[in-house]
Amino acid sequence: MGKKKQKIVLPPDLPPEVPDEAVEVSDEDVLFVSENREYTGFLSNLDTKSINKHVTRVADVKEDELEFLYERRLKKKSLDKETEKQGLEVDPVDALPVKTLDGKLYYRTVPKATQKSENEDKDEANTNNKDAGIDASVVRLTKAEKRAKLKKIRKEAKKQAKEGTEVEDVEQIPQAEVLDEVRNDMTAEEANQKKKFRLAELGTALLTDPELNIKSLKEMLEISKDGDRDIAVLALQSLLAVFRDIIPGYRIRLPTEKEQEMKVSKAIKKMRFYESTLLSAYKAYIQKLLAVEKQAVYKRVAVRCICILLEAVPHFNFRENLLGAVIRNISTEDDISRKLCCATVKSLFTNEGKHGGEVTVEAVQMIADLVKASDCQLHPDSIEVFMSLTFDDDLGRREAQDAKNKFKSKNAKRKDLKEQKESAANEKKRTRKEMMSKTREEVTTELKAASLATDVTERRRMQTDVLSAIFETYFRVLKHAIKPRSEAGSSSQPAGSYPLLTPCLNGIGKFCQLIDLDFMSDLMNYLRKLARSGNSSDGSSKDVSACLTVSERLQCCIVAFRVMRNNLDALNVDLQDFFVQLYNLLIEYRPGRDKGEILAEALKIMLCDDRQHDMQRAAAFIKRLATFSLCSGPAESLAALVTLKHLLQKNVKCRNLLENDAGGGSVSGAIAKYQPYATDPNLSGALASVLWELNLLSKHYHPAVSTMASNISMLGTGDNQIHLSNKSPQQAFKELSLEQDSFIVKVDLNAKRKKGNASLKQISKGADLDSTVQVDENDVKRKLSEHYSLLHDIAENERLRGELVGTTLSLNLYEQYKKQKKRRTK
Repeated sequence: MGKKKQKIVLPPDLPPEVPDEAVEVSDEDVLFVSENREYTGFLSNLDTKSINKHVTRVADVKEDELEFLYERRLKKKSLDKETEKQGLEVDPVDALPVKTLDGKLYYRTVPKATQKSENEDKDEANTNNKDAGIDASVVRLTKAEKRAKLKKIRKEAKKQAKEGTEVEDVEQIPQAEVLDEVRNDMTAEEANQKKKFRLAELGTALLTDPELNIKSLKEMLEISKDGDRDIAVLALQSLLAVFRDIIPGYRIRLPTEKEQEMKVSKAIKKMRFYESTLLSAYKAYIQKLLAVEKQAVYKRVAVRCICILLEAVPHFNFRENLLGAVIRNISTEDDISRKLCCATVKSLFTNEGKHGGEVTVEAVQMIADLVKASDCQLHPDSIEVFMSLTFDDDLGRREAQDAKNKFKSKNAKRKDLKEQKESAANEKKRTRKEMMSKTREEVTTELKAASLATDVTERRRMQTDVLSAIFETYFRVLKHAIKPRSEAGSSSQPAGSYPLLTPCLNGIGKFCQLIDLDFMSDLMNYLRKLARSGNSSDGSSKDVSACLTVSERLQCCIVAFRVMRNNLDALNVDLQDFFVQLYNLLIEYRPGRDKGEILAEALKIMLCDDRQHDMQRAAAFIKRLATFSLCSGPAESLAALVTLKHLLQKNVKCRNLLENDAGGGSVSGAIAKYQPYATDPNLSGALASVLWELNLLSKHYHPAVSTMASNISMLGTGDNQIHLSNKSPQQAFKELSLEQDSFIVKVDLNAKRKKGNASLKQISKGADLDSTVQVDENDVKRKLSEHYSLLHDIAENERLRGELVGTTLSLNLYEQYKKQKKRRTK
């Protein structure tokens, strides 16, 4: 390749030309140069050859080209000055500034190609000739360099154009997206608003004229399928209000194929179209609710709509689907949904006039199946709804009365026939009586058909089905509670967890008079085992799950006594086991853990009601109640003292316990010594003891307890004091438990103090009797340190004694070993 020609470098601007004749050199200048050779020596060292060469090279350039270069330089300087004065050059299409998303303004400029090319030429020339030391304004480019330079300029121009378009797109796309989002939001809000207005219009039209606008239900169902939650919920609620209003009071039966082929009037066709459209829309609405109910977002709304619809129209079609959804959610973890379903079921049980009792039978059977399927591991509310059921005990009486009325009517008809025969001559009178009797019969039949009251036999059949399902559930819960732990405990629930036992016992106590006598013995056996809670006297029933609380065991005793009281004429069962369990449960009771209401009820039913007790049993309960009052709260103590007073008033011989003679005198019985830890009250020997607990209870901090204990201790042994207390244990417990929150313990400030309490200081506050006690901390620290040091010394002495004993034993063994060794050597 040939060498590239050197670029033309323009010489600097020359000074103005001056002719040689005009140059005058003075003598002073010549003298200065001659005297200062050291300063003017550079003139002699000038490279004249390079200067001549450069001048001759520049001289080779044509004068026209050289002048063109100078003119272009001047033009460039003038253009730069104009742009500085005028500012940026802007496209006339985009004369306004553009604002970015960041809030900045910028102008879209159009740079000139000539300006860019000249600037680039200048930059390249400077960079290429910088190292050579040549001025870029004098160098002339070759043709190849010019072509390469033009290609480079074009590529860079294309690249800059692409980058400019990309920047514009990047700057414009976010703004367009934001605008699109805003537009979509505005359109969505407008669409939702239109849908809301449309729902209001359709609902109003349906409520105004259902037969004319029945087709609007389909449009409302379509709106309920909207993706927006608010619109879907509003549509479901609107449909609920519409269906509640337009559903008729009868069950719709669609016509068969033969009935559709028959010719009917326009009114019947219109009615059939209305009923079929209503039924299809109602079916689609229920399917929508059942589908939405499985989603957590819509569950509460769907459950509420289902409950309201079932409660409003239990007689209409597809009630089985609604009832199944309600029973399925009757034991859900969501408290709101569960309470709604329980309230709906209770309303169905109490308002049987709307459905004639059929829904009650279906609901009770579904609950029984649910308890069976879940292995009795449900929420207590699931069977507590049975407490809202009511049964008519006078169905047999009504049937007998109806039979008597029929018999009377037959006798009356016979008498009329006799009279008619006797008065055969009077034809007009006979025909009039026949017409009146026929009209009366027709009126009675029409009234029965129009009335909602069901037939007696049908009513009895439904009550029988309901009772069988209820007691099937109750007995299943009882059997599950007495199963062994290996069988009762499942993988999901811990062993001995019986959430349904308490409502089951409450239900048995309420409906015990309706239980068949054939099942009474089994029921009493179950209750006896549950009251023992797996801890029998001989310890044989170890397989029974022993995880019942004291309150549940007390409730088993209460239910057993209620069953016996309601069936007193038909049963003859010994209740001694339940008395034994109550006697032992008085010790196991804890005020903060167990329920005091159940204890008070047990004391009233088992001890205070009109029942004759054995003297040994009564004395044992009197002694145990007095002991119980010492270690219980004021409410429980007062209930126990009320029961104790009642027993003392009914059993005169037990008043010997109030005397100081330990041993009870002649009525001490076969057991001469009191056994406080006996499990059987008949074997405790309580008549050989004294009620010394009353002396302590008379100093009780609560005035009601102390007053009751003082009154009991003042009872005499005479037979004239036979009046009984009007207050029951339940009333005493309730009154004192309500007053316990506001009760303030009073302290007597004038009481004598012992000598050892000299360091105690009491400060009274205000006019009331409250006081605070201050203790000397140093004295307490000293006593505690002495106590713990003494304990430490005792422990250390025990350790040393043990070591001493061990060493002595080892020495003795060693001596014996030596003796035996000597004997062997001899």
